[in-house]
Amino acid sequence: MIEAAVYFAFACFGLALLFNLWRIVAGPTNADRILALDTMVIDVIAMLVVYGIWKGTAIYFEAAMLIAMVGFVATVAYCRFVLRGDIIE
Repeated sequence: MIEAAVYFAFACFGLALLFNLWRIVAGPTNADRILALDTMVIDVIAMLVVYGIWKGTAIYFEAAMLIAMVGFVATVAYCRFVLRGDIIE
């Protein structure tokens, strides 16, 4: 039963990644692209957590936490670059 739920979750998150990729390519503004990249990071984190549940190991949860921290910093840096033109003042 858990395998069916894992496969369904992978399919849903994979579809979400494709939709986000489409938004990055076709996004009319930079804000749309930034939000799509941030949502892609969230989808990757979710896929890592589901994969960790499927394999039964905790290393993927730690990897998801690291990606979450890097994704947050990258989103903030990209927003500052779009708004100000530089990241470090």
